[in-house]
Amino acid sequence: MDEQELIRLVQDGDETAFGQIMTLYKDRIVNYLCQFTGDYQKAVDLAQETFVRVYFKADRYRPIAPLSSWIYAIASNLAKTEAKRSRRMMTVPIEDIPNHLSAGTYYEDPADPGLIRNLREALETLHPRYRVPVVLKDMEGFSQEEIARIINRPVGTVKARISRGREQLRKQLEKAMEGKAYPATNEVNEHGRA
Repeated sequence: MDEQELIRLVQDGDETAFGQIMTLYKDRIVNYLCQFTGDYQKAVDLAQETFVRVYFKADRYRPIAPLSSWIYAIASNLAKTEAKRSRRMMTVPIEDIPNHLSAGTYYEDPADPGLIRNLREALETLHPRYRVPVVLKDMEGFSQEEIARIINRPVGTVKARISRGREQLRKQLEKAMEGKAYPATNEVNEHGRA
C-alpha cells in the first residue's frame, strides 16, 4: 500500500494505517530531530508530538507534495519552536555546574571519535535557519526542492542557506582541528568533561 493510500485511510480514522506510517517514518524523524536538537530524549519527545499532530491533523494533508515533506515540515516546526523556547529559558546543563565530588566520572563514548563529536557540536551552533536545510540535505538526503516545500521557502533561499550553513560548519570544524573551538580528542579535564 502506498503512502497516499495510507494517509487517506488515516483521514478516515484507520489507526492501523497510522501505525504503518509511524513505522515508516519513526526512526527517520527521531534521527532528524536528534541532529537538530543534539538531545536524543528531546528528539524522541518531539517525534512523538510530530506523530500526534500527523494523526489529528491528517485531514489537512493535501497530496500536492510527498507525505514525507509534510511530516518533516511538522517536525521542523516543532523543533524550531522548541529551540526558541530553550533559548528563552536560558538553562545551564547540569554538567556545566562544577562539582568536585564527581570530577573525572564523566567519560566520552570511546566509539565517538573527535571529528564526529566536533561535527555534532558545530551543528548545534548553527542557527536553525541553516541547520534545518543542511541536516535535511546532507543527512536526510532530501532534494533542494523537497526542502523548499518542507520549510516553505523558495528553492533559491534553500540553496543559499545550505551554502551558508556548510560554510559555517567548515569554519567551525577548521577551528576544531586547530584546537581553538572543540577538543579533537577524548581527553577528560578536571571537571570530567572533554
